[in-house]
Amino acid sequence: MLRRIAQGLALAVLVGLGVAQGPTKAGSANQNSVPMAKAAPAATTTRSATKPFQVGTASWYGDYFEGKPTASGEPFNMYDMTAAHPTLPLGTMVKVTNLRNRRAVVVRINDRGPIVPGRIIDVSYSAAKALQFHAQGIQRVRLDVVPARKPAATMALLREPAL
Repeated sequence: MLRRIAQGLALAVLVGLGVAQGPTKAGSANQNSVPMAKAAPAATTTRSATKPFQVGTASWYGDYFEGKPTASGEPFNMYDMTAAHPTLPLGTMVKVTNLRNRRAVVVRINDRGPIVPGRIIDVSYSAAKALQFHAQGIQRVRLDVVPARKPAATMALLREPAL
């Protein structure tokens, strides 16, 4: 009886210390599991916990297309902060982050493309210059869709006090 109590106490202490939690590496218990990242304290977390919409190679387009109609119907302006994406709805705002230098810009999707296989987005010349990859022509980027904001008139109506 005393031995059973000692075993129970030892097990409780080990569980309390986290020693008896089982496998912690991905694949050791379940081959399909995804490794868990260490959680940072909430007070020091500054990066978004959301997954990126897409990560891949971006390119830019400029003066050859200047003034030509885009898929949205507006003429292309290489100095606007716009971009071409094959599937996102026209008018979608997307944050594009250069993964080499962490510079980011927000662009509006107004065209379809890129046509080159393996590319996920074509940004305007101004966006590429702001992201500092206009000299290279292509760069690995992260895309995050920016949530749509409510129009100011709607927000004003929501704030009016009830009489």
